[in-house]
Amino acid sequence: MTVHPATQKIETPRLVLREWEETDKEPFARMNADPQVMRYFNSVLSRAESDQFIDRMQEHFRIHGFSFWAVTLKEGGALIGLAGLARPRFEAHFTPCVEIGWRFAPDHWGKGYATEAARAAMAEGFSRFRCTEIVSFTAQDNAPSRRVMERLGMQRDASDDFDHPGLPEGHALRRHVLYRMPQDSWARLIPV
Repeated sequence: MTVHPATQKIETPRLVLREWEETDKEPFARMNADPQVMRYFNSVLSRAESDQFIDRMQEHFRIHGFSFWAVTLKEGGALIGLAGLARPRFEAHFTPCVEIGWRFAPDHWGKGYATEAARAAMAEGFSRFRCTEIVSFTAQDNAPSRRVMERLGMQRDASDDFDHPGLPEGHALRRHVLYRMPQDSWARLIPV
């Protein structure tokens, strides 16, 4: 992994995680309008909502120095999704915290990109941003994201599971699982 601090660009063997650009808005909006991509979220996003998400990530970066970054392929530079770190805006028993998250277009599922990008983001969180813990959460039924969390070495304690406060009572996706990675556990995973 290579980090370019001046531009906030992180390179992995196959990917580049970078700040958002104006040209990302159209392909990102297409991805967020796809019901397959958004099946574990409250709803698909309109173009305006998708653009506002990018605006929030750019503001988050200005405030915290990190965000969910745009993820592009090294070869060809196509935007394929997002991955990175953020501070959730809701309150729960584990907040305030830093969360790691990802979202990729379906054409790029099953290729290990989510794990590769998330691993790079997690390394940044623990080394550059000195996080003491990074969490990840998703709807209880989101097996693909849970597998990524487990591949990263994150651990789940069922007593940490919670009802997402941004979803109404009775909503099918309200129950969420929480995975954690303390800094000392991450340090043990890194090869010497």
